[in-house]
Amino acid sequence: MGEIRSGSDLREVAEKTQSHVRAFLSTVTEVASGAAPGAELSLLLLATSDLLSAGAHLAAITDVVPVERFEPDAGPDTDVDPLRMALARMFDGFDDYVEVVDPVLGTEIGPASLSGDLACAVEELAKGLAHYDEGHELEALWWWQFSYLSSWGERTASALRVLQAVLAHLRLDVEDDVAQEAEYDALHS
Repeated sequence: MGEIRSGSDLREVAEKTQSHVRAFLSTVTEVASGAAPGAELSLLLLATSDLLSAGAHLAAITDVVPVERFEPDAGPDTDVDPLRMALARMFDGFDDYVEVVDPVLGTEIGPASLSGDLACAVEELAKGLAHYDEGHELEALWWWQFSYLSSWGERTASALRVLQAVLAHLRLDVEDDVAQEAEYDALHS
């Protein structure tokens, strides 16, 4: 992406980022409401991948430093507990998983949950969006960049890995006779 040199360049990045944020928040909310039966995992995989792409752009630019050295109050934090609980019910049986806590500093393994990962991202992203919607584009961009590096980037990367693994198991874990029949059909079609 290169180095961003002006406030107008940063505002352009903020505009693009808010579009990805809105799409992610919309998708997670839609999925949690049960409005996409049968497509939940695929929709979340796509939305999370797109969001991580936006996050990578944030990490690749020079650190954003708002003009004001204090964060304006963006209002109350988003209550993500109902969303997290709806996702946990949806992910029953595969919500909880283990991961390496910090792959750079060691091999310690800790607990995590897909619903918690997505709810964490929603909370952090919504806070930045509140700044953006109040007309504080640079503050929003600073928040999204900071929170990408400190929380939602890692949480969504973990969520993406779990979503991909669950989809792979659903599609590839089949009985041997079903797999052999599919191979036979593919070879003779």
